[in-house]
Amino acid sequence: MEHLLLLIIGILFLIIFALLAKIYFLRRSAHEIAEAFRDRLAENTNTLIDISSRDRYMRSLANSVNTELRTLRDKRHRYEQGDMELKEAVTNISHDLRTPLTAICAYLDLLDREEKSEKVRLYLAQIQNRAEVLKNLTEELFHYSVVTTSQELKPDRVNVVHILQESLLSFYGVMREKEIRPQIDLPEVPVYRDLDINALNRIFSNIISNALKYTDGDFSVCMKEDGSIVFSNRAESLNTVSVGRLFDRFYTVEAHRNSTGLGLSIAKNLTERMGGLIDADYTDGKLFVTVQF
Repeated sequence: MEHLLLLIIGILFLIIFALLAKIYFLRRSAHEIAEAFRDRLAENTNTLIDISSRDRYMRSLANSVNTELRTLRDKRHRYEQGDMELKEAVTNISHDLRTPLTAICAYLDLLDREEKSEKVRLYLAQIQNRAEVLKNLTEELFHYSVVTTSQELKPDRVNVVHILQESLLSFYGVMREKEIRPQIDLPEVPVYRDLDINALNRIFSNIISNALKYTDGDFSVCMKEDGSIVFSNRAESLNTVSVGRLFDRFYTVEAHRNSTGLGLSIAKNLTERMGGLIDADYTDGKLFVTVQF
């Protein structure tokens, strides 16, 4: 009787051990599938998921995940291909539009020098205004397309303080024309980063240009030695919702119909491609754009 009881206990222990081993290997297989799935999504590779387990249910699960990965990979490829074709088409169209628009603006300038009635002068002024807006939009669209289709940035050791100073100086004439006295606080020591100098110039230029479009008369820049830069200006015409969409492509603030939003979209694209952060905030009627490298 005792031998039978010991035999039953031994069999139970073996069953429990087998079940525990089964659970362990199932959990390990599930972990392998989860890790492999995460890696495949991050790396965008053609390699499929393979697991060490011989369990038919876990292998069936891995095969089902692989089927979805193939579908996802095909959709991603079509999206990337379509996105590239769209950007190239936009680049070509905007480039083709520049020549006739430049010619139209030139003929309008010639027409403006001719004798004309007050009503014709009024109509001509409206046409010139709309043509100039269209020309600026085409230019921005062209630059946006060029930036977003460009695949290669060339990082180099640059002094961010020096680049920012040069960008601010390039807008001296605009600030003087608008009677803006900027408040500028920059570090006295160099702040070096490995960045593409042309991309950095474009980022600063677009942010400053945007600030001068929306400002109600003031403009300030504060940079710290940790590489964070805050551009701010009072802009009563904006609100939290519109500021939240300033980086969206083609978003236009109602109070500034001539602004397309492409400038800040380009700045965001370039900043993130170089590993930086960019954000906008609106507090007490002031717009704050923060860049961190």
